[in-house]
Amino acid sequence: MARSDKFMLKPDPKVDETLRLQALNALKILNTPQEERFDRITKLAQRLLDVPVALFSLVEENRIWFKSRQGLESSEMPRHGALCDYALQCETVFVVEDATKDARFRDNPVVTDAPGVRFYAGCPVSAPNGSRLGTLCILDTEPRQIAPQDSDSMKELGRMIEDELSSLTMASTDVLTNLANRRGFQMIAEPLIALCKRAWHPATLLMFDLDGLKQINDEFGHEVGDSAIKDFARLLLKVFRESDVVARIGGDEFCVLLANPEAVSPTCPLVRLKERVDLFNAKRKQPYALAFSAGEVVFKKNLHTSVDDLLRDADERMYSQKRSKR
Repeated sequence: MARSDKFMLKPDPKVDETLRLQALNALKILNTPQEERFDRITKLAQRLLDVPVALFSLVEENRIWFKSRQGLESSEMPRHGALCDYALQCETVFVVEDATKDARFRDNPVVTDAPGVRFYAGCPVSAPNGSRLGTLCILDTEPRQIAPQDSDSMKELGRMIEDELSSLTMASTDVLTNLANRRGFQMIAEPLIALCKRAWHPATLLMFDLDGLKQINDEFGHEVGDSAIKDFARLLLKVFRESDVVARIGGDEFCVLLANPEAVSPTCPLVRLKERVDLFNAKRKQPYALAFSAGEVVFKKNLHTSVDDLLRDADERMYSQKRSKR
């Protein structure tokens, strides 16, 4: 049985609570629905770090609320004695290898009862003004250690969340498709490639051109052309994983960045996309058929120093395929 709350040890406060709560409330994301921009990062953390639970938590005055959660049903928990509250005070990744052997947490209900937390690692996440808002954290029901490269990966993923928080007030989303635009893609992809480079995770960039869009616009008008763009965007989202970065970077150009593509289904995503497009065309009610050209580039540390390098190589391969169709 868990002890009374009065026996739970509290973290030493190292942050200005008043300024912190002001910054948290100013973002206006508390109690809002889960968003793809944050879910993609927690899913990436869950997969890359091989844990059952990954969370993006926001620490309010009296509760911990999860803006994004993978592997956990509960959307919140009391702040008092919470592991995330300790992580919030930490300058780096806060790690508990076995909570049952830690006097601070062994009587915590999340340890003694469901979900039965044993391992915890949490990285503080800050607002654009530097105020700490919450954590990116991972949990396991078995004791474990964290390797230095995994700790570095958590820091990179935490910075990706901070970039997304910064972009809440910036133009980083394509209005027509709700995908990331070129600017938004760069913001997400640069730290992700840096993470893959440091942790030796593979990555692949796919570039797509929606063939025949000019002809659709000329023959049926731009409103119909916009429908074709939205249809192709929906197909991309159905084919690729939720942790993959899907973006519209130009009028008829899209790209997808896949981190750790070895975890992808054995069926090649490009093959599955072609099957989806063929099925769409077979059942279509629209006056147009969809077609695409694609270029694929595997990230190589010695060749690609930036996301722009990847985009350039993928773009060349895509247009090579496009020319071969003529």
